[in-house]
Amino acid sequence: MSKDQIKDLIESRLPEAGLVDTALKGVQLFRVTEAMPCVPAIYEPTVVAILSGTKEAVLDGKRHAYSSDKYLLCPMTMPVEAGTPQASEAIPLLGVVITLDPRTMRELTLEIETADGGTRPAQRSAPSALALSSWDVGFTQALQRLLELLEKPNDLVVLGAGRLRELCYAVLMGEAGGAARRAFGVGNEIARTIDYLATHLNEQVTIDDMAAHVGMSRAVFHRRFKEATTMSPIQFVKSMRLNNAAMKIAGGMNVSEAAWDVGYQSASQFSREFKRMYGQSPRQWSNATQVPQRLN
Repeated sequence: MSKDQIKDLIESRLPEAGLVDTALKGVQLFRVTEAMPCVPAIYEPTVVAILSGTKEAVLDGKRHAYSSDKYLLCPMTMPVEAGTPQASEAIPLLGVVITLDPRTMRELTLEIETADGGTRPAQRSAPSALALSSWDVGFTQALQRLLELLEKPNDLVVLGAGRLRELCYAVLMGEAGGAARRAFGVGNEIARTIDYLATHLNEQVTIDDMAAHVGMSRAVFHRRFKEATTMSPIQFVKSMRLNNAAMKIAGGMNVSEAAWDVGYQSASQFSREFKRMYGQSPRQWSNATQVPQRLN
C-alpha cells in the first residue's frame, strides 16, 4: 500500500477541480488548480491528508504549511486562516478531508488508555491546536482501505463505519496521537470549553463562565487555554466570531445580520474589530470577496 495508490484513487473520482462529498459520511475529496490566498475559516476536528501540492493554515499568526510528507490534525474547533497559495494547473492540490467523530475518538482514546493499563505516560499538558504528523504505515494503510470502499458500494455500507474507526485509531497511535488523546481523553476540559463556545457564539460568555463550565479557577483556566490554543480566551472568542462573520459575509449574508448572528450588539464595534483583524471594513470585505466553492 502506498501514497501513489491513494492518489490514484482520488484522481479517478475527481479529474477536475472541486470539493466533493463522498458516500462515506464526513469524508471529502478535493482538487484545487488555482492559487487561493489564506482567508478566515473555522476548522472543526479534522484530519487533512495531502497527496499533491501544498496547503497552508495560519493560527494566531503562525503558519503551518504541509504537503504529502505530513498530514494535519486539528483536534478542536479552531478559528484559522487557510488557503492554497501555491496551487496551479501544473501542480494541483489534491487530497482528502476526514471529519473526526468526537464520540468515536473519545471511545477509542478510553480503550487505548485502558489497554495500556496505565503504562503510557500521563498526558498532563494541554492539547495542541494544530499538529502535523508523518504518514506512518498504519495511517497509510487505514486511509487506503477506507478510500477503496468508494469503489465497492455494498462493502461501504457494511464496512464504512469500521474503516473510519480504523483510521481514527491510526491517528491516535501516530505522531500526532498525543495531541489527539489530550483533546478527546481524560482531562479534555479545554476541548470541551471550545465545543461549548462554538455553539454559543451569539451569547455573551465571560472567562468566569468558561472556567466554571469545566470546574477550574479563572487563573488556571486562562493559562491552560492559552497553552492549548496560543490565544487568550477572549482573543479566541473574538477570532471565532469574526471568522464566522467573515465566512457568512463571503457567502452573501448582509453585514448587519452576520454581526448580529455571531453575538455583536454594536455595529460600530463589529466594524472596528473586523477592520483591525482583516485590514478591511466588513463592506469592503463583502465587495471584494467572491462566493465560489472553495476549500478551507
